[in-house]
Amino acid sequence: MSREIPEEVKERVEKLRRDLNYHNYRYYVLNMPVITDAEYDAMMEELIRLEKEYPELDDPNSPTHRVGAEVLEGFEKVVHPVEMKSLSNTYSPEEVRQFDERIKGLLAVNDVDYVVELKIDGLAVRLVYEGGRFVLGATRGDGKIGENVTENLRTVRTIPLVLRKDLSLEVRGEVYLLREQFNEINIQRQREGLPPFANPRNAAAGTLRQLDTKEVARRHLSSFVYTLVSPESYGINTQQEALEFMEELGFAVNKNRKLASTIEEALTFCDEWEEKRFDLPYDTDGMVIKVNSFDYQKRLGFTAKSPRWAIAYKFPAVQVKTKLVGITVQVGRTGVLTPVAELEPVHILGSTVKRATLHNMDYIRERDIRIGDTVLLEKAGEVIPKVIGPVIEERTGEEQVFEIPKKCPVCGGDVGKVADEVAYRCLNPHCPAKLKGALKTFVSKAGMNIEGMGERLIEVLVDKGLIKDIADVYYLKRDELISLERMGAKSADNLLRAIEESKRRSLDHLITALGIPFVGSQTALLLSQHFHSLENLASATIESLLQIEGIGEQTAESIVKYFSLPKTMEIIEKLKKAGVSLGIVEERKDKLKGLRFVITGSLKGYKRQEIKELITRLGGEVGNSVSKNVDYLIVGESPGSKLDKAKALGVKMINEDEFNALIE
Repeated sequence: MSREIPEEVKERVEKLRRDLNYHNYRYYVLNMPVITDAEYDAMMEELIRLEKEYPELDDPNSPTHRVGAEVLEGFEKVVHPVEMKSLSNTYSPEEVRQFDERIKGLLAVNDVDYVVELKIDGLAVRLVYEGGRFVLGATRGDGKIGENVTENLRTVRTIPLVLRKDLSLEVRGEVYLLREQFNEINIQRQREGLPPFANPRNAAAGTLRQLDTKEVARRHLSSFVYTLVSPESYGINTQQEALEFMEELGFAVNKNRKLASTIEEALTFCDEWEEKRFDLPYDTDGMVIKVNSFDYQKRLGFTAKSPRWAIAYKFPAVQVKTKLVGITVQVGRTGVLTPVAELEPVHILGSTVKRATLHNMDYIRERDIRIGDTVLLEKAGEVIPKVIGPVIEERTGEEQVFEIPKKCPVCGGDVGKVADEVAYRCLNPHCPAKLKGALKTFVSKAGMNIEGMGERLIEVLVDKGLIKDIADVYYLKRDELISLERMGAKSADNLLRAIEESKRRSLDHLITALGIPFVGSQTALLLSQHFHSLENLASATIESLLQIEGIGEQTAESIVKYFSLPKTMEIIEKLKKAGVSLGIVEERKDKLKGLRFVITGSLKGYKRQEIKELITRLGGEVGNSVSKNVDYLIVGESPGSKLDKAKALGVKMINEDEFNALIE
């Protein structure tokens, strides 16, 4: 029986949503906030509290969904009723003038007005609204079929979830990353040993296809819209009117545009922006010139690929030549080797560049980049400079082919490729350059599950020299911890208690924590059930490992190689001396036998994959959709539509604490 929600609660929730949407628009679209961050946060916290207290009021278009919640299973295909065609483009002002003559000839007129807009270097998307509410967001794809990325687009704060008028309409635009955000993402990727994105467009595309909506929200995508589909339905006759109309509805529309009465006026505006574009906080690679009149656009129609009434006038790339004097190799926290070009200093776009990314070894090989080459360097705004390729005609014959290092420049361990990856890695699991990444795996939920040892603390402990290998976690001292910034006595005691508790983790957790290449939590479970102790596993042969169903040759070789390393045996000895259990700790494997679970929303204590593996390890099953056969729906923060379906079917719902109580 559903409870009655007080009318004042409903009214307060609606008011908070209206106010937050308004302030969101002023902050992210107009860049003119009228309240402080603290006031905004207070309203958001109140709305989150009310929606949690009254889940019946949940709305996918609530501002609380901006932070992301669901981990998506994948992206379904979406057919575009009106094809999303691409623009024809040119670098030549003469071809733009020919475009103008062609337009006038086809229309049999002497004068045509054009709207000139910045061409944003991002990812084209389609946004659909029903009754003023956002219901569908899709990528362009091949123009006819795209992907449904609605939940990810809800996190983009410049995309209104509720329009200012209750209209049903479709608009199209571009999702992009500010250069500042792009640089932050690449810095973080390099810290994690991942290759940096080549440009903001690639980063935006990669972000929009993330399955974790929280990760999408953290990357702070932005958007501009520029196309109103079926404008005649709203009495709109020109592109200029359409842009103004979309602004009135609450969309972010780029203000750097011009209504030009002649093509020469349009070209002058383009020339102005060729230099001014570098003052923008985002990338633009040209201008789009469109016939202003929708009646003219309709008469002009389309070619097979492009509209006849628009053309993209692309800016020339900003490139300079310099000498590649050397190539150094950096090793990231996951062991990825990234080649970096050492250059003769060269001035480009207001800064002096001495180093540039070469992405990966294949990039060097494919472009035949050699040490000593004169190379072309490209940089747009604040984006990381990159080497485009060598100037072959300037070679002297003294250039040297770069050889991929066979040994890690940090530890001297073997270097090689893993599976189908492009990147080369240091294969030594104990490489000092990989220590922070190894510790993150060691203390994770799937590993030793040491609560309180987060990424920031790991950084500090390694940088201060308090941890030199993963076993050192068990030798941390209270006074050392208290001396750290932001670490008080209570926090230190809680951490030491969590470390002590972790000594009795099950063997499969310990095997997972070691970070053996190709050994995840499922494989670790198989190994623990077969060998019963870490000492037994350490003495296993490739032949004995291959006897286990589910263990392949690559995994078997990796395990044997890992335990043959002197550093591994040193770590195992240190773990043993610290009192860490190296054998099976009894755990009932049938606790959840016969029970089927589905998960919705964001969990505080588990990543989605971690809780799935835990349920499976305890004998339960995990499904993707709610049905009558489901025993429990585990409900996290900001749950999705699965919650409504569970209520309708009478499926039992439990929160994270209740799940933990169930397994204990």
